Amino acid sequence: MSTQHKIAKPFTIGTSSDYNVQIPYHTHFHYEIYYFHSGKANYLINDRIYVLEPGDLLLMHGMTLHCANVDPSELYHRSTLHFDPYYFKQFIQPPFAADLLAPFQKLQNVRLQLKGEDKLEVESVFAKLVQFHNESSAYAFQRFQALFLEFMIIINEHCKQPLQAIAAFPSPKEHHVQSIISYVEKHYADDVTLNAIQAELHLSKYYLAKTFKEVTGMTIFQFLMQRRIYQAKIELIEGKQPITDIGYEVGFKHPSHFSRAFKLQMSLTPEQYRKQHQLRS
Repeated sequence: MSTQHKIAKPFTIGTSSDYNVQIPYHTHFHYEIYYFHSGKANYLINDRIYVLEPGDLLLMHGMTLHCANVDPSELYHRSTLHFDPYYFKQFIQPPFAADLLAPFQKLQNVRLQLKGEDKLEVESVFAKLVQFHNESSAYAFQRFQALFLEFMIIINEHCKQPLQAIAAFPSPKEHHVQSIISYVEKHYADDVTLNAIQAELHLSKYYLAKTFKEVTGMTIFQFLMQRRIYQAKIELIEGKQPITDIGYEVGFKHPSHFSRAFKLQMSLTPEQYRKQHQLRS
């Protein structure tokens, strides 16, 4: 089930070696930096699957649906930092410097694969950020902000060259799941069926359904529902059209079904969600 996560502070940071802490498919209004230390996991970001390797640094624009599908047979160790981009822009971003939020705003979601000294540097920065964040003194908070600024500069240096490499998949399964996700991305507003996906990909619908669940941890139709709700959220925040029309546009045939599905995932009706987040924006 999709959830929306909120932070009361301008930053939250943590590191964990427990696969049970994984969070379901979700969105949030803050930006996220995710570092993968070790384990075996596929990271799903909207219409892309990343098969993670130690040293992977993910930069995520929070309003894109994302989650980690973790293999519990191997130790899962990751560090995450969530931050409020408005706070960063107002209180940390130097007025004379280039826009350090550009990697999140222009690339939105990207994987940086770090090796050698670059990998060790990011791990050291994360460890110090966690240390400062957990201390209660004013000096620790100032050191956290200063180090976070340095971290953002490091990230921008790694994002200088456009990331044009096509994601590599270790097996045909991930490739097939990526094809399913791409199909859903194109057709989520239509009447999506297993038969239609089977005809498009020329693979057994039973194989496709089983493989999708194995790789992502959810069914094709759970993913389809998440994609429709995600699009509805964007339309509710940014658009002015009637809520009934939004439901039809994102693929729901009946307004009552749209309202029930939205409330089930967001714990708010579409009307409540629009009111809350349009006021916020």
